[in-house]
Amino acid sequence: MTDAALPSYEPPRHSRRREFIELLSSMRFAIALLTVICIASAIGTVVKQGEPMVNYVDQFGPFWADVFGALGLYRIYSSSWFLVILAFLVVSTSLCIVRHTPKIMADWRTFKENIRERALLAFHHKASGQLAAPLATVQQRVVQDLTQQGWALRSQQREASSQGEAGIMIAARKGVANKIGYIAAHSAIVLICLGGLFDGDLIVKVQAWTQDLQPFKGGADPVDRSRLSEANPAYRAQLFVPEGQRTNSAVITLDKGMLLQPLPFEVELRKFTVDYYDTGMPKRFASDIVIHDPRSKTSKPFTVEVNHPVVYDGVTIFQSSFEDGGSIVRLRPLHLDSGAERAGPKLVEATVNGPAGALPTDWLGTQAGSGLQLEVTGLRLINVENMAAAQSDADASSGDAGADVRGVNLSNISKHLGSGAKAPENKKLVNIGPSVTYKLRDAAGQAREYQNFMVPVQIDGAPVFLLGVRDTPAEGFRYLRVPADEQMGIQGWVRLKQALNDKAMRQEAARRFGNGSAPADRPELRDQLTVSAQRALDLFSGALEMKSTDGSPSKVKGGGLMALSAFIEQVVPADQREHTSATLIRILNGSLFELYEMTRAQAGLPEVKGNQPEVQAFMTRSVLALSDSMLYPVPVVLALDSFDQKQASVFQVTRTPGRNVVYLGCILLIIGVFAMLYIRERRLWIWLQDDGQGGTRVRMALSATRQTLDTDHEFDKLRQATLGATDAPQAAA
Repeated sequence: MTDAALPSYEPPRHSRRREFIELLSSMRFAIALLTVICIASAIGTVVKQGEPMVNYVDQFGPFWADVFGALGLYRIYSSSWFLVILAFLVVSTSLCIVRHTPKIMADWRTFKENIRERALLAFHHKASGQLAAPLATVQQRVVQDLTQQGWALRSQQREASSQGEAGIMIAARKGVANKIGYIAAHSAIVLICLGGLFDGDLIVKVQAWTQDLQPFKGGADPVDRSRLSEANPAYRAQLFVPEGQRTNSAVITLDKGMLLQPLPFEVELRKFTVDYYDTGMPKRFASDIVIHDPRSKTSKPFTVEVNHPVVYDGVTIFQSSFEDGGSIVRLRPLHLDSGAERAGPKLVEATVNGPAGALPTDWLGTQAGSGLQLEVTGLRLINVENMAAAQSDADASSGDAGADVRGVNLSNISKHLGSGAKAPENKKLVNIGPSVTYKLRDAAGQAREYQNFMVPVQIDGAPVFLLGVRDTPAEGFRYLRVPADEQMGIQGWVRLKQALNDKAMRQEAARRFGNGSAPADRPELRDQLTVSAQRALDLFSGALEMKSTDGSPSKVKGGGLMALSAFIEQVVPADQREHTSATLIRILNGSLFELYEMTRAQAGLPEVKGNQPEVQAFMTRSVLALSDSMLYPVPVVLALDSFDQKQASVFQVTRTPGRNVVYLGCILLIIGVFAMLYIRERRLWIWLQDDGQGGTRVRMALSATRQTLDTDHEFDKLRQATLGATDAPQAAA
């Protein structure tokens, strides 16, 4: 006999659908979604949102930057998966409300007066007693007391039956608003999520998908397929308006580019105003605008400030930031290679963020090649830096002001390289004046960025000009610190730099040093000093061609103090290097001072004495700046000579229909949380029964949503009010 195969059980489809709906509307599913949203929000707080991709590559590295970008971590709140999770949370919470609201409302309407008398014995708070008053009198007194205390009640008269004896069941309830808390809190979650979906990028992304819109990149001209409708119900866009101009074209930034969002009106910027604190930090900036409405053909003036937006035709205009609106700058070329007269212009005029222009070829020489394009990218009138460390360094070194100019300390070179102002513990915010930022781009498209300050800055107790350069936007600027001369200008150092690159002037400076340093009766020493000075200047300027130990050509590249160090290591024995270094540095400083005197004579300036403290300080800093300038990538510095500033405001324009929905959700959330946490629902049952001797037997019980000390105290008061203090009630253990 063979066993027949039993058919496998397959649950019906309606059962699977019911299980799926129960899972979707369950508390555990909603908590899981909320957990994911909280984790995503934490990531969005830690990882800066909407930054350029190069910043993330610099922070995380190329591999992880691509991984995090693919996961949408740089725009979490507008990523597709985050919006899908919000949508599921809305559906889950809505189903939960639909499932439980009928039960809650049914429980809200009933007093549960049908409860059996014996069931009262199962409650934690219960009591019983005997009263001498008749049943009607006790009932009247109990009803009156409960009504005065705010209890809503209902009485049920019962006849004797198999279910129990005859009597009166009084059912009372209090704090029924606790039921509203559940519905209000869950409805608040739905409303807040819906408001977030409406006011996020969901509507814009749906339009881009359904209308097949193509985002455009920065710098490209938008086309019709990149333009949203003027009647777009919800958006957050950026509006850039220079002074004296007006526009209605805002842009919405997405993952793959930007979309153009036309406004139903035009915004004209009449004037941008910014007020500063004494330290130079912005205190207040505001935009005086005029809104031109083509439909009503009206123009209305407004003032937009931070935290004081303007609302017009359902669009809110916020003051987001401010930028340069196309200022005109005039740059003065400072040639570092030589002082020869050039055919190029004395000043270069350019527009900030305007079209690029080619630099004259004779400005560049062979060091930087040819074909460099000038792009002015920024003009900043206010630059606030923390100068506390610079002041501390000045105080610490004030006692060395009279040091010999020949005593250059090579170990302090790194102190003069890098940032324009170091970051100390104590802050001293100082406005260090206007600066211009520009790029020099070669024929291959590679560009270096430069930042030059217009006025000298007090660093280490002396005024210096800061000339910054960086290779990529991800780097910080490295500053060349050029000392200011006695006229607080940069020309004194520039003339010295040009003379250092002139072979004839180096030879003349070496000859003067030899004649001035050697005794008159020792011509052979004079010749030796002249040769040594010539070699020191040639090494320092990077012009000396040397032979290596194997006889092959070996040029000490770069020049500066590093070239002197390399020369000494190559030709001087190790045990003699310290003495030779000190001697060579003294010869170099003396020769540079002679060179400086020659440049002053050519400029028609009076002679200076080398033992003056201010001259010694200037020469010491000049030597360091000359050494650092060997690493400057181009032989010309474009210094800011003058400018005509033109400001621009960046507004955030929003149309947020979900904002009021979110506000309503927040109100409901407050109500719901308050109702669930601070309102306790209590139900009280009092059973009254005639004892057959003119008295009344009483049994009572209390139920509460949360068992607290207040519940115990409330039940004790109810028991004493009902049974009396002299009675002996049977209380729960």
